[in-house]
Amino acid sequence: MLGGATQDISADDAMVLEPGRGVSVQGRISHDIEPHSMPDFSHLPYRPCVGIMMVNRDGLVFVGQRLDSKEGDAWQMPQGGVDPGEDAEAAALRELGEETGVKPDHIQILARTKDELFYDLPDELIGRLWKGRYRGQRQIWFLARFLGTDADIDIATPEPEFQQWRWTGPETLADLIVPFKKKIYRAVVAEFNDLI
Repeated sequence: MLGGATQDISADDAMVLEPGRGVSVQGRISHDIEPHSMPDFSHLPYRPCVGIMMVNRDGLVFVGQRLDSKEGDAWQMPQGGVDPGEDAEAAALRELGEETGVKPDHIQILARTKDELFYDLPDELIGRLWKGRYRGQRQIWFLARFLGTDADIDIATPEPEFQQWRWTGPETLADLIVPFKKKIYRAVVAEFNDLI
């Protein structure tokens, strides 16, 4: 066996932003794992992605309830992959349109994260999402002021992502997202908070 130490941490801390930190075992990082007892996904790359925090004039953030969530009541901000050769801001605008129907002339980009943010998928999802090619995502986030009205939002897009949407306070975002993305959402809120 390896090592011998285990460290109690929250389930949120075990999954995100620090690739290679340890193996998550029911909310604990354990160094007592047999080398061949769990698959090693460390060789897989992170999928290049963008996210967009769209805020209205009242400082509330757009969130949509995912259609495909197996985790229950999962809400998230618009996000998605960057196509080969695509600029990150162009990808964010494309994803926003694809997921919310919001046109680029209805928003103003205010900021982007200084650094990429990373999250690891839980082991049980790695082989099922993105054809098993990625271990998680590396994301650039944009803050955008929504200049339109609620009538300019239409989630009934050709390939819908959300079953419903709402505006919510930025402080509630981490409570709404799936556990393995909570640290990303906290980091995005912390970086953009003064501009919201």
